[in-house]
Amino acid sequence: MYFVKAPWWLKKLYSSFVWKIRTKEKVLYLTFDDGPHETATPFVLDELKKYGAKATFFCIGKNVASLPSVYKRILDEGHATGNHTYNHLNGWKTDDTTYINNIIDAAELIKSNLFRPPYGRIKKFQSKLLMRKEDAARPLFKIIMWDVLSGDFDVQLSPQQCLNNVLKHTQKGSIIVFHDSTKAWSRMSYALPNVLAHFSKEGYVFKALE
Repeated sequence: MYFVKAPWWLKKLYSSFVWKIRTKEKVLYLTFDDGPHETATPFVLDELKKYGAKATFFCIGKNVASLPSVYKRILDEGHATGNHTYNHLNGWKTDDTTYINNIIDAAELIKSNLFRPPYGRIKKFQSKLLMRKEDAARPLFKIIMWDVLSGDFDVQLSPQQCLNNVLKHTQKGSIIVFHDSTKAWSRMSYALPNVLAHFSKEGYVFKALE
């Protein structure tokens, strides 16, 4: 089970995480998890370029190591990146030392203080370790969650349902999650161009997280 729209009580429970950007302006924050990917990421970059849109890519360290040229293109085109662990670890199922070290390994390749836990699952103690400065081996992380899940990872959803999730729940300042991955491809590749077209027509701009 997952929430398409992050509920207020979850945001309150984890109030030190970033769930949405407070703004009165027509600004949205597209984010992409699990890349870079040899097909999906270039497609995303091409679509973003059509609208002058900027986004944030939460990358897996081993994928950056495998596809350095795709990762370089993300940066060269003015997008932000964030750490998504080296091996896509589930914090709930991983001991604290292993989890933090895996993030540090990813940080060798992903020079960013933004972090998103895979599956959105991180123990409170792990988050405290990431958000306090202990040594020079890693940055002081800002943990980024989301306001709207497209659900593109859900194989039971149709591409249209994935699109509807975003259109129905997005508001000013929403942080929206897509995935540049093989699993999400059929849904993301349909929904993303339509999201960009719809909200651009409504006067929104797309920015990268700082």
